[in-house]
Amino acid sequence: MMPHPSKKVAGNEHPFDLQTFLNSSGVAREVKNFLRKEVIFTQGESAKDVIYIQKGGVRISVVNETGKEAVVAVLGPEDFFGEGCLAGQSVRMGTATAIIPTTALVIEKNEMIRVLRTEHAFADCFISYMLARNIRIEEDLVDQLFNSSEKRLARALVLLARNGHQDQAYAKVPKISQKTLAEMIGTTRTRVNYFMNKFRQLGFIKYNGGLLVNNSLMTVVLHGTASRRSESSQIT
Repeated sequence: MMPHPSKKVAGNEHPFDLQTFLNSSGVAREVKNFLRKEVIFTQGESAKDVIYIQKGGVRISVVNETGKEAVVAVLGPEDFFGEGCLAGQSVRMGTATAIIPTTALVIEKNEMIRVLRTEHAFADCFISYMLARNIRIEEDLVDQLFNSSEKRLARALVLLARNGHQDQAYAKVPKISQKTLAEMIGTTRTRVNYFMNKFRQLGFIKYNGGLLVNNSLMTVVLHGTASRRSESSQIT
Protein backbone atom coordinates (compact mmCIF):
# COMPACT_ATOMS: atom_id res chain seq x y z
CA MET A 1 0.00 0.00 0.00
CA MET A 2 1.35 3.42 -0.96
CA PRO A 3 2.11 5.90 1.83
CA HIS A 4 -0.34 8.76 2.16
CA PRO A 5 1.29 11.81 0.51
CA SER A 6 0.17 14.07 3.37
CA LYS A 7 2.73 12.59 5.69
CA LYS A 8 5.23 13.82 8.22
CA VAL A 9 8.64 14.46 6.69
CA ALA A 10 11.75 13.83 8.77
CA GLY A 11 12.82 16.97 10.61
CA ASN A 12 9.43 18.61 10.23
CA GLU A 13 6.84 18.80 13.02
CA HIS A 14 3.95 19.22 10.60
CA PRO A 15 2.74 16.81 7.92
CA PHE A 16 3.64 17.75 4.37
CA ASP A 17 0.41 18.20 2.42
CA LEU A 18 1.25 17.16 -1.12
CA GLN A 19 -2.15 18.08 -2.55
CA THR A 20 -1.97 21.62 -1.15
CA PHE A 21 1.58 21.97 -2.43
CA LEU A 22 0.68 20.86 -5.95
CA ASN A 23 -2.30 23.21 -5.96
CA SER A 24 -0.11 26.18 -5.09
CA SER A 25 0.58 28.87 -7.68
CA GLY A 26 4.31 28.12 -7.47
CA VAL A 27 3.99 24.85 -9.34
CA ALA A 28 3.35 25.07 -13.07
CA ARG A 29 0.81 22.35 -13.80
CA GLU A 30 -2.35 21.78 -15.79
CA VAL A 31 -5.53 20.27 -14.38
CA LYS A 32 -7.13 17.84 -16.81
CA ASN A 33 -10.38 15.88 -16.63
CA PHE A 34 -10.75 12.51 -18.35
CA LEU A 35 -13.89 10.57 -19.10
CA ARG A 36 -14.26 6.87 -18.32
CA LYS A 37 -12.29 4.82 -20.89
CA GLU A 38 -10.54 7.96 -22.19
CA VAL A 39 -6.88 7.41 -23.08
CA ILE A 40 -4.49 9.68 -21.15
CA PHE A 41 -1.40 8.65 -23.08
CA THR A 42 -0.50 5.73 -25.35
CA GLN A 43 2.38 3.28 -25.47
CA GLY A 44 5.20 4.59 -27.66
CA GLU A 45 4.31 8.29 -27.55
CA SER A 46 6.74 10.91 -26.28
CA ALA A 47 7.20 10.92 -22.49
CA LYS A 48 7.31 14.54 -21.39
CA ASP A 49 5.32 14.95 -18.17
CA VAL A 50 4.44 13.41 -14.82
CA ILE A 51 0.81 12.96 -13.81
CA TYR A 52 -0.72 13.03 -10.32
CA ILE A 53 -4.23 11.65 -9.78
CA GLN A 54 -6.49 13.91 -7.72
CA LYS A 55 -9.57 11.74 -8.02
CA GLY A 56 -10.62 8.80 -10.13
CA GLY A 57 -8.70 5.76 -11.32
CA VAL A 58 -6.23 4.90 -14.08
CA ARG A 59 -5.26 1.61 -15.70
CA ILE A 60 -1.74 1.12 -17.06
CA SER A 61 -1.50 -1.56 -19.76
CA VAL A 62 1.10 -2.77 -22.24
CA VAL A 63 0.77 -4.52 -25.59
CA ASN A 64 3.41 -6.88 -27.00
CA GLU A 65 4.44 -7.30 -30.62
CA THR A 66 1.71 -9.89 -31.24
CA GLY A 67 -1.01 -7.57 -29.94
CA LYS A 68 -1.57 -9.27 -26.57
CA GLU A 69 -2.49 -6.75 -23.86
CA ALA A 70 -1.71 -7.01 -20.15
CA VAL A 71 -2.74 -4.73 -17.30
CA VAL A 72 0.31 -3.91 -15.17
CA ALA A 73 -1.20 -1.48 -12.66
CA VAL A 74 -4.41 0.15 -11.55
CA LEU A 75 -3.83 3.47 -9.78
CA GLY A 76 -6.05 5.74 -7.71
CA PRO A 77 -6.13 9.12 -5.94
CA GLU A 78 -2.74 10.40 -4.72
CA ASP A 79 -0.79 8.15 -7.11
CA PHE A 80 1.80 9.41 -9.60
CA PHE A 81 2.43 7.87 -13.00
CA GLY A 82 4.48 8.69 -16.06
CA GLU A 83 7.48 9.39 -13.81
CA GLY A 84 9.80 7.37 -16.11
CA CYS A 85 10.52 10.54 -18.07
CA LEU A 86 12.47 11.82 -15.05
CA ALA A 87 14.96 8.97 -15.49
CA GLY A 88 15.53 9.49 -19.20
CA GLN A 89 12.62 7.47 -20.57
CA SER A 90 11.92 9.09 -23.93
CA VAL A 91 8.72 7.23 -24.83
CA ARG A 92 5.82 5.83 -22.82
CA MET A 93 6.27 2.15 -22.01
CA GLY A 94 2.53 1.59 -21.61
CA THR A 95 -0.91 3.07 -22.19
CA ALA A 96 -2.77 4.93 -19.44
CA THR A 97 -6.58 4.85 -19.54
CA ALA A 98 -9.11 6.34 -17.11
CA ILE A 99 -11.28 3.55 -15.68
CA ILE A 100 -13.70 6.06 -14.12
CA PRO A 101 -14.05 9.86 -14.54
CA THR A 102 -10.66 11.15 -13.43
CA THR A 103 -9.12 14.50 -12.53
CA ALA A 104 -5.34 14.75 -12.70
CA LEU A 105 -2.53 17.28 -12.46
CA VAL A 106 -0.15 17.16 -15.42
CA ILE A 107 3.32 18.47 -14.51
CA GLU A 108 5.80 19.05 -17.31
CA LYS A 109 9.07 17.11 -16.95
CA ASN A 110 11.41 20.11 -16.51
CA GLU A 111 9.03 21.70 -14.00
CA MET A 112 8.92 18.47 -12.00
CA ILE A 113 12.72 18.31 -11.97
CA ARG A 114 12.91 21.95 -10.84
CA VAL A 115 10.50 21.37 -7.97
CA LEU A 116 12.31 18.21 -6.85
CA ARG A 117 15.58 20.14 -6.73
CA THR A 118 14.26 23.22 -4.91
CA GLU A 119 11.51 21.88 -2.64
CA HIS A 120 13.13 19.42 -0.26
CA ALA A 121 9.95 18.43 1.57
CA PHE A 122 8.29 17.56 -1.73
CA ALA A 123 11.39 15.65 -2.87
CA ASP A 124 11.40 13.60 0.36
CA CYS A 125 7.72 12.78 -0.10
CA PHE A 126 8.14 11.83 -3.75
CA ILE A 127 11.16 9.62 -3.04
CA SER A 128 9.23 7.82 -0.28
CA TYR A 129 6.38 7.27 -2.72
CA MET A 130 8.67 5.84 -5.41
CA LEU A 131 10.40 3.50 -2.95
CA ALA A 132 6.98 2.23 -1.87
CA ARG A 133 6.07 1.78 -5.55
CA ASN A 134 9.18 -0.36 -6.11
CA ILE A 135 8.27 -2.52 -3.11
CA ARG A 136 4.76 -2.90 -4.54
CA ILE A 137 6.15 -4.00 -7.91
CA GLU A 138 8.34 -6.62 -6.23
CA GLU A 139 5.34 -7.88 -4.24
CA ASP A 140 3.29 -8.05 -7.45
CA LEU A 141 5.99 -10.15 -9.10
CA VAL A 142 6.18 -12.57 -6.16
CA ASP A 143 2.38 -12.70 -6.11
CA GLN A 144 2.25 -13.55 -9.81
CA LEU A 145 4.95 -16.23 -9.55
CA PHE A 146 3.95 -18.05 -6.38
CA ASN A 147 0.34 -17.36 -5.40
CA SER A 148 -2.84 -18.95 -6.71
CA SER A 149 -5.19 -16.93 -8.92
CA GLU A 150 -7.64 -16.78 -5.99
CA LYS A 151 -5.05 -15.12 -3.75
CA ARG A 152 -3.94 -12.81 -6.56
CA LEU A 153 -7.54 -11.66 -7.06
CA ALA A 154 -8.01 -11.10 -3.31
CA ARG A 155 -4.83 -9.02 -3.15
CA ALA A 156 -5.82 -7.00 -6.23
CA LEU A 157 -9.22 -6.17 -4.69
CA VAL A 158 -7.65 -5.16 -1.37
CA LEU A 159 -5.19 -2.86 -3.17
CA LEU A 160 -7.93 -1.35 -5.33
CA ALA A 161 -9.98 -0.62 -2.21
CA ARG A 162 -7.13 1.13 -0.38
CA ASN A 163 -8.32 4.58 -1.47
CA GLY A 164 -12.01 3.81 -1.28
CA HIS A 165 -14.53 5.62 0.87
CA GLN A 166 -14.82 3.70 4.11
CA ASP A 167 -18.28 2.40 5.02
CA GLN A 168 -17.77 0.67 8.35
CA ALA A 169 -15.78 -2.47 7.51
CA TYR A 170 -16.19 -2.04 3.74
CA ALA A 171 -14.37 0.14 1.19
CA LYS A 172 -15.68 0.92 -2.28
CA VAL A 173 -13.63 -0.18 -5.28
CA PRO A 174 -13.48 2.01 -8.42
CA LYS A 175 -15.62 0.57 -11.21
CA ILE A 176 -13.61 -2.15 -12.94
CA SER A 177 -14.63 -5.02 -15.18
CA GLN A 178 -13.99 -8.69 -14.50
CA LYS A 179 -12.10 -8.78 -17.79
CA THR A 180 -9.67 -6.15 -16.49
CA LEU A 181 -9.29 -8.01 -13.19
CA ALA A 182 -8.51 -11.17 -15.16
CA GLU A 183 -5.84 -9.33 -17.15
CA MET A 184 -4.34 -7.95 -13.93
CA ILE A 185 -3.89 -11.32 -12.25
CA GLY A 186 -3.19 -13.49 -15.30
CA THR A 187 -6.25 -15.70 -15.45
CA THR A 188 -9.58 -15.94 -17.27
CA ARG A 189 -12.75 -13.92 -16.76
CA THR A 190 -14.57 -17.19 -15.96
CA ARG A 191 -12.22 -17.87 -13.04
CA VAL A 192 -12.57 -14.29 -11.78
CA ASN A 193 -16.35 -14.61 -11.87
CA TYR A 194 -16.14 -17.90 -9.93
CA PHE A 195 -13.93 -16.39 -7.21
CA MET A 196 -16.01 -13.20 -7.00
CA ASN A 197 -19.11 -15.28 -6.36
CA LYS A 198 -17.24 -17.25 -3.70
CA PHE A 199 -16.02 -14.05 -2.00
CA ARG A 200 -19.57 -12.67 -2.03
CA GLN A 201 -21.03 -15.84 -0.51
CA LEU A 202 -18.41 -15.72 2.25
CA GLY A 203 -19.11 -12.05 2.99
CA PHE A 204 -15.76 -10.73 1.79
CA ILE A 205 -17.40 -8.51 -0.85
CA LYS A 206 -20.87 -7.16 -1.53
CA TYR A 207 -22.62 -5.14 -4.21
CA ASN A 208 -24.43 -2.00 -3.05
CA GLY A 209 -24.22 0.80 -5.62
CA GLY A 210 -20.84 -0.62 -6.60
CA LEU A 211 -18.36 -3.22 -5.43
CA LEU A 212 -17.56 -3.05 -1.69
CA VAL A 213 -14.63 -4.97 -0.22
CA ASN A 214 -14.50 -6.06 3.40
CA ASN A 215 -11.11 -5.55 5.03
CA SER A 216 -11.27 -9.19 6.17
CA LEU A 217 -10.50 -10.17 2.56
CA MET A 218 -6.85 -9.65 3.51
CA THR A 219 -7.08 -12.98 5.33
CA VAL A 220 -7.36 -14.65 1.93
CA VAL A 221 -4.06 -13.08 0.93
CA LEU A 222 -2.33 -14.03 4.17
CA HIS A 223 -3.82 -17.41 5.00
CA GLY A 224 -6.01 -18.65 2.15
CA THR A 225 -9.03 -18.42 4.47
CA ALA A 226 -11.60 -18.37 1.67
CA SER A 227 -10.71 -21.85 0.48
CA ARG A 228 -10.73 -23.30 3.98
CA ARG A 229 -14.00 -21.61 4.92
CA SER A 230 -15.56 -22.80 1.67
CA GLU A 231 -14.43 -26.37 2.28
CA SER A 232 -15.68 -26.21 5.87
CA SER A 233 -19.10 -24.95 4.78
CA GLN A 234 -19.38 -27.78 2.25
CA ILE A 235 -18.60 -30.37 4.94
CA THR A 236 -21.20 -28.97 7.34
